Amino acid sequence: MVPCFIDRNECHRLVHLKRTSVFNGGDTRVMPDFDQQGKGQTKAWQPDLSAPAVLLEGVSKSYGRIFALSNITMALNGGVTGILGMNGAGKSTMFKLLMGKLKPSQGKIRLFGTDPWKNPAPYARVGFVPEHEKMYDWMTAHQFVSTFARLNGLTRAEAMLEADRVLNFVGLADVAHKKIGQYSKGMRQRAKIAHALVNDPELIILDEPLQGCDPLARTTIMNVIRELGRMGRTVIVSSHILQEIERITEQIVILHNGRLLALGNLHAIRDKLDQIPHRITIEAEDAKALAKDVIDMDDVYGISFPDKKNLSIQTHNLGAIHSKLPAAIVENGHRIHTIDNPDDDLASILGYLTSGGGI
Repeated sequence: MVPCFIDRNECHRLVHLKRTSVFNGGDTRVMPDFDQQGKGQTKAWQPDLSAPAVLLEGVSKSYGRIFALSNITMALNGGVTGILGMNGAGKSTMFKLLMGKLKPSQGKIRLFGTDPWKNPAPYARVGFVPEHEKMYDWMTAHQFVSTFARLNGLTRAEAMLEADRVLNFVGLADVAHKKIGQYSKGMRQRAKIAHALVNDPELIILDEPLQGCDPLARTTIMNVIRELGRMGRTVIVSSHILQEIERITEQIVILHNGRLLALGNLHAIRDKLDQIPHRITIEAEDAKALAKDVIDMDDVYGISFPDKKNLSIQTHNLGAIHSKLPAAIVENGHRIHTIDNPDDDLASILGYLTSGGGI
């Protein structure tokens, strides 16, 4: 305590003035605005049923002259939407904008028809799973999830029941009371998804939920995502791996360097992508004999031999060739070791689209 070398009454007066100054002015950053006009909101917020769950119109996010997102416009409502893009494409930035962690530099964002920067009520209907995890390893999954249920306004008894429900939904019921620190990566991801479902959200945003998971965990998480889509929820899931998104999504969005490169139904885009120049590489016991049986296929426009046992087929119609290959292999008794599509990945597709190809 600092000694007071002035008159006791003067000291009390200064202390009183100091305390009063906190209320009569103080730090304006934490003070309510007493000059606001108009009536307070008396009715509970309700979503606009005619509006999509997510709407972005001309949304950009810039840091000086660098644009993390540039003029993004899209509307998403119901089912599963896959956000595809390489690292740095703008996927996480878009999610941070949707969750109110960043404010757009331009454009507008609406959740259920409402501007979340003017009214945060829509977030009560949103579940979010970030890419980077911040979990409490000393807690059990049940404790972790029920804590978030309490933060969403549930009573202790309701939170316990809700934690049981969502942990069972993601397949963690048998290890619900095990400490999170003892979980595998896939189990931790499922616990994160469970905590995002405790408020029974209508919009679920998942940032790279499959990253670092083993094949079994990936399959389990994909099943959970597909089931949420079948339930009519709006699910947005990001990935940089095309094959992952293809297994779970109904709609696909491709981002590249902050720009919207493609958006639409998966099957329509897949049909277009199959027209891109592709290679099919096959390792066989007798590559030249196999070549004789595929060279006359209508959609084959070139064949090469990287080495004695490998055959490379060039085609503009990947699906058509794959539908004919099994019969050609089986009927002619070819022994095959591997079949691969080296061009059927996101990097190759992006290279094609940005070099003048289009969807």
